[in-house]
Amino acid sequence: MEALFDPFEVVFVQRALWGGVLVSLICALAGTWVVLRGMAFLGDAMSHGMLPGVALASLLGGNLFVGAALAAAAMALGVTALNRSPRLSQDTSIGLLFVGMLSVGVIIVSHSGSFAVDLTGFLFGDVLAVRERDLLLLAFALLAALVIAIGGHRAFVALAFDPRKATTLGLAPRAAHAAMLGLITLAVVASFHVVGTLLVFGLLIAPPAAAAIWARSIPAIMAGAALLGSASTFVGLLVSWHWGTAAGASISATAVAFFFVSVAASRVRHLGAALRPRTAVAPPAPNPVNERSNAS
Repeated sequence: MEALFDPFEVVFVQRALWGGVLVSLICALAGTWVVLRGMAFLGDAMSHGMLPGVALASLLGGNLFVGAALAAAAMALGVTALNRSPRLSQDTSIGLLFVGMLSVGVIIVSHSGSFAVDLTGFLFGDVLAVRERDLLLLAFALLAALVIAIGGHRAFVALAFDPRKATTLGLAPRAAHAAMLGLITLAVVASFHVVGTLLVFGLLIAPPAAAAIWARSIPAIMAGAALLGSASTFVGLLVSWHWGTAAGASISATAVAFFFVSVAASRVRHLGAALRPRTAVAPPAPNPVNERSNAS
């Protein structure tokens, strides 16, 4: 038991745990809709599209979160604008913006004196360097995510399963889509400092995808994703502490491992149900009245 709890007696590991839990809760709210709507490629592109904003903020001495938010917002607006063109598919629009934003970011970072260090920190994050003010920022981001998720839940459900019905019900699908993009942007921006843009995708996708296999309602998927994401943070930090691995990568790898465990358990359950012998239906008991009438 000491091996499980001794690492969390250290202050910076405690902050890393709380930071990872807050990120998991935010990603559970946003990632559920990413999974249900099949927006995984968009989430990945938005996480990498923040690089120009972060690079500029770093070079100019500005706030990294503000730079990341502006770049992610520009990415979301660009995707929305290009989607209105009937000649371009959504995947093409996202791919072009993805490559363009990432290239511009690398060009900007290459002018700094610590190219490798800056880029590595952006891609992989540093969960063990989370400070108290970072936890406060994550708490405000979680509150904002809750407001968006609760306020737009009805419109998000209609948009995810039948966009035409959303229009019929007067739920403003375009506004709902913009709010959903805002929720995803919030999750990505709030999380990149903890696990990095390359690995935030793991917490955004893996826990909701694992929970969706078992849950039968959207709130249940969110709750399961929050639980799995928090467990991934705990286990990932333990692995990092005892094996000397990168903390952010360990957390994301654990989340992905939980997904494959969930898939395997689901297949075992279905296989067991298929192999289970069916209970034979007993023939109906003879009716005494009919037997007496036949005997007579």
